[in-house]
Amino acid sequence: MLLLVGLGNPTPDSENNRHNIGFKIIDAINKKFGLSKQKPKFKGLLTTGTVGDQKVYAIKPLTFMNNSGICIRELIEYFKIDAEDVIVFHDDLDVEFGKIKAKFGGSDAGHNGIASIDKFIGKDYSRVRIGIGKPKDKMEVSDFVLQNFDEEEMLGLEEITNNITDSISILIDKKLDLFSSSVNNK
Repeated sequence: MLLLVGLGNPTPDSENNRHNIGFKIIDAINKKFGLSKQKPKFKGLLTTGTVGDQKVYAIKPLTFMNNSGICIRELIEYFKIDAEDVIVFHDDLDVEFGKIKAKFGGSDAGHNGIASIDKFIGKDYSRVRIGIGKPKDKMEVSDFVLQNFDEEEMLGLEEITNNITDSISILIDKKLDLFSSSVNNK
C-alpha cells in the first residue's frame, strides 16, 4: 500500500497559492481514480482507494505546511506504512514553472514542509517536485509562494495535473526517472 501526500495550507484563501500545488495534485488524483470521499482523519483530509491494482491512501495535511510531518507520521504509524512507500507532491522554487522532477530522498532544499516530514519520518521517501519558478522583482520568497497563481499559470496547472495523473502508474511503480521524463514530455 502507498501513501500519497499533497502539501499545502488548509485555509480557504490559500486554495490557489503556489504553495498549495500539492493539494491540487491530490484533488486531481482523487477525482480521476474515484477515491473515497475526503474524511478528516490523522490531522488531514484522507481518501482511500486503488490506482491500477495498488491500494493507496491520499492525504492533504491540515497541520499547515510547516508541520506536515505530524500528520504523516500519525498515519504511517497507524497503517504500518513504510516511509519508502510515501510519495509527497510539493512546490519547488528551483524548478521552472510546469516542470516536474521526481526523486527519492535528499535534502529539504529550504522547503519547510519537506523539513517537517524529514524530522518526523526520515528522508527515505519519494518526492515529486513541481516547479513554480522563482519570484520576480526581488519579491520575498515567502510572499511569492503564498501568492495565487496568475491566470496563465492557472491554465498551465490543468496540464500539469493531467500529465501527473496520466502517468501516475509509472510513479506508483517507483520508476521515478521514467515518471519525470513522461510528465515533462507530454
